[in-house]
Amino acid sequence: MNTLHPHKQQQEQEEEAKHEWDLSLSTVVSSSSSSASDVIGAIEFDPTDNIVATAGISRKIRFYGLPSLLRTNAVSGTGVSFVDQATACEYYICTPAKLSSLRWRPGSGSRVIGSGDYDGVVTEYDLEKRTPVFERDEHGGRRVWSVDYTRHGDASAVGASGSDDGTMQVWDPRCPPEESVSVVRPSGICRSAVCCVEFDPSGGPTVAVGCADRKGYVYDIRKLVDPALTLQGHTKTVSYVRFLDGCTVVTAGTDGCLKLWSVEDGRVIRTYEGHVNNRNFVGLSVWRNGALFGCGSENNRVFVYDRRWGKPVWVDGFEPVGMNSGSDKRFVSSVCWRQSGVDQCTLVAGGSDGVLQVYVGKRKP
Repeated sequence: MNTLHPHKQQQEQEEEAKHEWDLSLSTVVSSSSSSASDVIGAIEFDPTDNIVATAGISRKIRFYGLPSLLRTNAVSGTGVSFVDQATACEYYICTPAKLSSLRWRPGSGSRVIGSGDYDGVVTEYDLEKRTPVFERDEHGGRRVWSVDYTRHGDASAVGASGSDDGTMQVWDPRCPPEESVSVVRPSGICRSAVCCVEFDPSGGPTVAVGCADRKGYVYDIRKLVDPALTLQGHTKTVSYVRFLDGCTVVTAGTDGCLKLWSVEDGRVIRTYEGHVNNRNFVGLSVWRNGALFGCGSENNRVFVYDRRWGKPVWVDGFEPVGMNSGSDKRFVSSVCWRQSGVDQCTLVAGGSDGVLQVYVGKRKP
């Protein structure tokens, strides 16, 4: 045991943790059309972890089979596959407005996906019929930033949506669209935009909210009148909030940092810095099995953090693909981890130019 140089020992432990994973780019999906403009604002794996859905300003929800993406033959000589979006996309559903969020409805057998759009509408689509089957318009035409469902695994899952109107609407899909279970205003009379809502994915009775008032909130869904916790520490908008487990949540802010919080007492456990985020929504996803956080960046890179270390453990730049890559204002706009696996992982990231990149990783022996 190193008792004479504890700081050196800590550095060695941190260095070891940073090299636990080998992550590499596997597949790049892009459009051959030079006129394509498609900021990817949402990426979601279905409950089987084999279907990837994406959405953004193109007014389309696109669906990809992950096994087929990973089986694509590499043609670059680098082990990376480059495929055209028209070939890779198995099918798509057209939507009436630009989309900001997606979430698969629990208990639907990967048949129903919910979306939030720029016109303030929450819509559920039946993927077999490829038609809308449920619609809510309760945000007064203000953009819906986020939708989510409770994870009880049955058809009675309660949904929630957060919007620019400063509210989180909580609703039951079995009830008429004009009825809400609750309307929550986290920032009160200030009506700051609600940028993200997420229920505890482990099934606990909590929902976390991120707001433009620079705060995060955690509510007990059995008592939504007042927050059980207020997470105060960001200096700008809290754009994302994600549960790592039932005891901790991760927030992302446009102050360029992530924060890990204790749900028990609202304490900041650790702050993570390295990526660039001053203005845009760049995505945040948590791989719970590996305790890894993925996020985008305004320097067009993907960042991965380990919960134990405040600096990134892996960074990769987006490939300059096709005619859409000429702008120096490109950024990584969305990320999503595949939740299955323990020693292997998959991370999908989307860019402001519509490029989709698939990364695969293995834990080092």
